[in-house]
Amino acid sequence: MEFEDDAFVLSARAHGEAGAIVEFLTAQHGKYAAHVAGGASRRMKPALQPGAQVIARFRARVADQLGSASVEPVGEGPAALFDDRMALTGLSAAAAVAAGALPEREPHPGAYLAFEALTRALLHPDIWPAVFVRFEAGLLQDLGFGLDLSKCAATGERDDLIYVSPKTGRAVSRKAGEPYKDRMLKLPPFMLGAQAGLGPGDVGAGLALTGHFLEAFIFNPLNRPLPPARLWLVDQLSAAGRL
Repeated sequence: MEFEDDAFVLSARAHGEAGAIVEFLTAQHGKYAAHVAGGASRRMKPALQPGAQVIARFRARVADQLGSASVEPVGEGPAALFDDRMALTGLSAAAAVAAGALPEREPHPGAYLAFEALTRALLHPDIWPAVFVRFEAGLLQDLGFGLDLSKCAATGERDDLIYVSPKTGRAVSRKAGEPYKDRMLKLPPFMLGAQAGLGPGDVGAGLALTGHFLEAFIFNPLNRPLPPARLWLVDQLSAAGRL
């Protein structure tokens, strides 16, 4: 079995004297792990940082075995964010969420495109935290747990949607949700359309929303917590006053 695919590195751990086991998010084949010879070397490490974009060439004698891969770096990768520690934290968090949430060897092109869009947005400090929320919402959608924000779950109305039911992931209008507002999740306007601006608290509300459903629908059923890198991102954004 052999194939070549565009990919982002999700994680890499040393294996043997100089090799590494690397998890990739590929464009056409989903999350894929492979052994990269020399992956622990100083020369290769920059190309195998979480979030690095590569062209990966995979090879295995049989399809269900861990195979090997060679990689060709594409662009600057995480090095382009070297002067922005917060953006690097966001990139690491996105890689950890994708690595933990996606099943092995199952195509998820939507997840790949969402990750790609986030990597481009990370160069723009004012907007990438909101794009991170959209990335997580896209990941939920691609895994079959998409939020339904099109209309109020109780009345069918399409206006004044400000809540999300924590049980169903469906939007709720201000009027219908008022009696239960203490139990509802807040729905920030930017999640309803690209034209909506970002107000105070919107990014924090968005991260609380997607984090809730990532836990409920994906990580809890796998008996896993949200990745520490994701929790660290929220802590750092909060400390910087960016939530």
